[in-house]
Amino acid sequence: MDRPVTDDDLAFAHAPETDQPFENALEKARAGERLSVEDAVALLTTGSDVEGIDRRRKERVLETADRRRAEVVGEEVTFVANLNNNVTTACNVGCLFCNFKDAAHTFEEGYEADPGVEAAGFTKTPAESREIVSDAVARGIYEVTSVSGLHPGFALDAEHLEILRAHEEPKAVNFVPPERYAVDPGTYVEQLEAMAVDGVHVHSMTPEEAYHARRGTDWSYEEVYSRLQDAGLDTVPGTAAEILVDEVRDVICPGKIDTQGWLEAMEAAADVGLGLTATIMYGHVENERHRAMHLARVRDLQERVDGAITEFVPLSFIHQNTPLYEHDVVSGGASQAEDELLIAVSRLFLDNVEHVQSSWVKYGDAGGLKMLNCGADDYMGTILSEEITTRAGGEHGEFRSFAEYVEMITSIGRIPVERSTDYEQRRVIDPDDPPFGPRLGPKADGTPLLESGARATADD
Repeated sequence: MDRPVTDDDLAFAHAPETDQPFENALEKARAGERLSVEDAVALLTTGSDVEGIDRRRKERVLETADRRRAEVVGEEVTFVANLNNNVTTACNVGCLFCNFKDAAHTFEEGYEADPGVEAAGFTKTPAESREIVSDAVARGIYEVTSVSGLHPGFALDAEHLEILRAHEEPKAVNFVPPERYAVDPGTYVEQLEAMAVDGVHVHSMTPEEAYHARRGTDWSYEEVYSRLQDAGLDTVPGTAAEILVDEVRDVICPGKIDTQGWLEAMEAAADVGLGLTATIMYGHVENERHRAMHLARVRDLQERVDGAITEFVPLSFIHQNTPLYEHDVVSGGASQAEDELLIAVSRLFLDNVEHVQSSWVKYGDAGGLKMLNCGADDYMGTILSEEITTRAGGEHGEFRSFAEYVEMITSIGRIPVERSTDYEQRRVIDPDDPPFGPRLGPKADGTPLLESGARATADD
């Protein structure tokens, strides 16, 4: 969007009102009936007949969701030993909710920043990515998550790079030859091959990145994801979803793929045998009806992909340092009550998605633990590096140790469980048997992640 967001942009066709009474919607939820969008709106608003969120009604929704969580997954709280290896911050899409990206032209060879302006951002070569992941695997992690900016020099593979080089209008396909940049990121395939070391699980290539990896061609998403799978991709993070309603996307991320494109990419990834996760990024310009519509689209997608979505990840918008906040489009993010209701209604509405995640990066320790009593059952991962939320103004840290997980989870009377990315492997952790470290990884032996330098050196 090349102009400021105006009130007309926010005059949405979809409003957060419903004729469904709150009590009716809550009774359906308690009875385990499949909820409609109208039901979800009633629960998320605690009823259109009241102004704001009614505290007592909210607590009844949370109680119902927590009971459902116990019925579906029991008392276990899972987490994973993982690393975030985001390859580059270079991007020129211009999403207004993001402060992770840096203007791609600032990465070009010879670019001179204004005096006094500190250089920002990074791009990693495939060799650097391999070194980072290899070190983390030696420490015990077994999942690497990689989500990056849409670098104009990035191509799917060597064939795609040649197609982009020959394109008559490179600007139209967001392409700049990689040799123009101070650091060449390689291709997506080269990066995945670099990260796919020692049996680590590679969780990468969002629908938006898959779109970038097929630009300028007539390749299908199935073709793209097949090549990525051959390079070592295991599962696809369902980020870039934001809100799956185009009137919202037109405001916050007009340069991104639309709702249908996101859904098509996710279906294609599942069709070639890749596992999926799904997300929602809420608390900006959208309303409760948009959130309910988003949940419905995820639930419908799960039906079409035959259960390939292993978890749903609500992401509360971190507003500080983002263009939406700096341009006075929003004055803040979601309230704690909204966070709690979003988690709860996700549990109640998504009756075909088993796991709902609580993000300590977004909610903090106290808030994250609270969400585990609102319907969530997964508590993210160790995240040895986390740049996206931090660069947007998040204040809740970049690493969580196994010992911290055990302490926090047991403090609320739940059972700490180490899990694999796909939830197929689980290890219940005895809180009376320290030290605590990962054991499911290819080189994991229970050593705490940040105390394994000697082992990493020996294994190299």
